[in-house]
Amino acid sequence: MTPVIVRTRDELAAARKVAPGTLALVPTMGALHEGHLSLVREARARADGVAVSIFVNPLQFAPGEDFDRYPRTFEDDLAACARAGVDVVFAPSRDVMYPAEPQVTLKSGPMGAVVEGAARPGHFDGMLTVVLKLLNLVRPDVAVFGEKDAQQLALIRRMVADLNVPVEIVGAPTVREPDGLALSSRNRYLSPDERRTALALSRALRAGAGAAATGDGPDAVLGAARAELAAAASAEPPLDLDYLVLVDPATFTEVTADHAGSAVLAVAGRVGATHLIDNVPLQLGKEH
Repeated sequence: MTPVIVRTRDELAAARKVAPGTLALVPTMGALHEGHLSLVREARARADGVAVSIFVNPLQFAPGEDFDRYPRTFEDDLAACARAGVDVVFAPSRDVMYPAEPQVTLKSGPMGAVVEGAARPGHFDGMLTVVLKLLNLVRPDVAVFGEKDAQQLALIRRMVADLNVPVEIVGAPTVREPDGLALSSRNRYLSPDERRTALALSRALRAGAGAAATGDGPDAVLGAARAELAAAASAEPPLDLDYLVLVDPATFTEVTADHAGSAVLAVAGRVGATHLIDNVPLQLGKEH
């Protein structure tokens, strides 16, 4: 099945008008991999039609980040969408998404200024702005996002609730390589040596999850994860740790030492020039 490719607002409106029944949207920046395709499968299970957007959003890249070198593989992406049974691919240009320099944008608030937001100031403001624009343009019944970007997902859910956006937000589980590395479009930047170092991120999460499974509290969970990261800091090439935190999944504030219940263990670091993130949901304490 070849998806309908639309690039302008008018083309999108026309495609939306004839779309049968309910529609699910999977927003992406392209460079599609199995993680994205798992979102498409989730979308297919929840709606009559599936749309995938492909747009590398300049608003969520800070100066000096990888906007210019971010992988753009449209023909391969289109082929992947065809194999996955996507109905519509919305692939707008920058001028379509931002006809003029935007003056009114979203602010992610305190929740967007911590954890990944502290490592990448302004990132979540740009992300929320483009997601809201996509939701307004496509008008899906459901939108599906990956749980690998847990803070992004939490912020989108908060935005939809705060602004009364009429869409159901669905999170889909992180997809990993056989060696544990979370799938990411940025993985293709990694050399073989860098990839070996990057595996410390998923090892740290597994160690933390193991501690939580035995009933340990936040301090022990973080300690188990830190122990796995310590060797990576002196590896060649090294892992430059941005953060390792245990946070509330709804607010992304750090949990207290006596916290019991749901939490997210989140980690991020740089290997060479590549920024990588990962996380795992946990249950802590007596509610486990």
